[in-house]
Amino acid sequence: MSNQDNYRFQVNLSGMINILSNHLYSNPKVYLREVLQNAIDAVTARKKLDSSYEGRINIELSGSGSGATLIIEDNGVGLNEAEVHEFLAMIGQSSKRGATDVLVQETSFIGRFGIGLLSCFMVSDEIVMLTQSAKGGPSLEWRGNPDGTYSIRHLEQSLEPGTKVFLRCKPDCEMYYDPENLEKWLYDYGALLPYPIQLQTAQMTKVVNHDRPIWLSQPELARSCRDEVLEFGNKLLGERFHDFIPLQTATGRTGGIAFILPQAVNLNAKKSHRVYLKHMLVSDKAENILPDWAFFVKCLVWTDELQPTASREHFYENETLEQVRTELGESIRSELMRMAETDPDRLQNIIRLHALSMKALAAEDVEFYRIIYRWLPFESTYGRRSLGELLKEVKEGRSLYFTYTLDEYRQITHVAAAQAMLVINGGYVYDTELLSRLPEVHPSVNAERLLPEDVSLSFTDITPEERLQLYELTRIADAALQRFRCQVQVRRFKPADLPALFTLSQESSSLRSLEKAEEVSTPAFSSVLSSLTGKFEESAYATLYLNLDNPVVSRIFQPQHAQMLVVAVEMLYVNSLMLGHYPMSRAEMGVLNQGILQFMEWGLSANANNNTAHGGQE
Repeated sequence: MSNQDNYRFQVNLSGMINILSNHLYSNPKVYLREVLQNAIDAVTARKKLDSSYEGRINIELSGSGSGATLIIEDNGVGLNEAEVHEFLAMIGQSSKRGATDVLVQETSFIGRFGIGLLSCFMVSDEIVMLTQSAKGGPSLEWRGNPDGTYSIRHLEQSLEPGTKVFLRCKPDCEMYYDPENLEKWLYDYGALLPYPIQLQTAQMTKVVNHDRPIWLSQPELARSCRDEVLEFGNKLLGERFHDFIPLQTATGRTGGIAFILPQAVNLNAKKSHRVYLKHMLVSDKAENILPDWAFFVKCLVWTDELQPTASREHFYENETLEQVRTELGESIRSELMRMAETDPDRLQNIIRLHALSMKALAAEDVEFYRIIYRWLPFESTYGRRSLGELLKEVKEGRSLYFTYTLDEYRQITHVAAAQAMLVINGGYVYDTELLSRLPEVHPSVNAERLLPEDVSLSFTDITPEERLQLYELTRIADAALQRFRCQVQVRRFKPADLPALFTLSQESSSLRSLEKAEEVSTPAFSSVLSSLTGKFEESAYATLYLNLDNPVVSRIFQPQHAQMLVVAVEMLYVNSLMLGHYPMSRAEMGVLNQGILQFMEWGLSANANNNTAHGGQE
């Protein structure tokens, strides 16, 4: 006798329904998609039996509010009693199952998991189904309950082949039986279906998907139907677009329309597209259907080759999806490159609105970069201009200068602009990468990084007489900033109204960041950061260049103002930090506060002395 006992898993149907409604499906309204999908699959199955057969799907709403009943009727293949037991009583058993794994095999049906009808329990406490198999047999009535029980009754009257599903409104589910909602949702789910869907309510009877454009099956025709395509996009996506790009893969099994967003979007904007699987809407929030760089479009995509997840609201990340994503991206890229040759004004309009997305694609694709580089905009000391315009300003044999970071650009922009020096800000996303690779697409241009200390090389040194005259005061000023690891140098440079320029090396920048993080960290982590700062302390010196052409700096270095020198240099130091948008340490904030108070004190004293002198004269 065996000591092993075998048991079968049991499914708690009410618990399963809770999982469907609260965890698998994003919204109870998907019950409509599931029953519509079953009807479409039944029609498709009967079409395989009789090619002359015309499929028909009717949705009828009777009653209103909590007393509403929805009837979904199709004239499809129907079910016999054995099929009812097999497909409606076993979760995971789909009527579209073949001999191989149902989750991976190719099929013309939409449903695969045998759980669609259960979703109706989200909006109804009972499901009643009348069905007649097109293969013959008696007409049947099936009643299903959310406690897992069901009954089957043979009807005395013989029905026409097909299936009718009756759903009575569940308490608090009135919105899912509202006529306006039903019309909208049926259009959303079934706009691309090849079979007419008729909705009948007390107020009207209409086919909700009667206008199926021809370019849905031939996306290349969309270009000649521009207004119709834009209106279709507005109707389905709820947004007014001005331009679009047709999409199609090499096999023709996936196609669509990529609508150009009418407003600029940032890099982190949520990317979601509406995807129809075998003409049925399965997701209006598909995020992984296009490459990451294509965040400037919102797409309608139809496919018959992607594999949906159990909820049918997303797709499995497999080789097929990767191939489709690559080919849809190639469709967009090819259209943009075609525009560059045939309609450059249209491409420039897209670039002006979606420069960041264009730069993202150019950073990935050097050939695309070669085609569009001249239209990409960049911030520079000559203003925000296209790269083509900026290249015209570079004299033959000279380099095009750019900074790696926004901080570097802020440090030198005033000086460079005053000296009519062209410098491009490479601190924004993709800009440094694109500017570094510019010689690859424009070999005659030498693009070179410019550091703040490079700009200082153009400063005019003071004369030996001035150096000797200012030696002691310069030493005092330099000593005042040593605690901040900053040295002071006196130069002359343009613009004269800029009193000082703060520059720092990469080591100094790293040290400042570590020290700032150390100030706001826990003691344990602060100790770790402190050990890291040690290796920078020897070499990490910044430089504060004081402009002797500036009237204020010139007066500070006059002997009669020597008592103000230290405070004045410290204030010029923190002022330069603020102009460069550098975060200041507690010690530097303390210098700023003390300096303001000191100058207020000197101002008040000077004013009092003036009043006294003025009164004495009177």
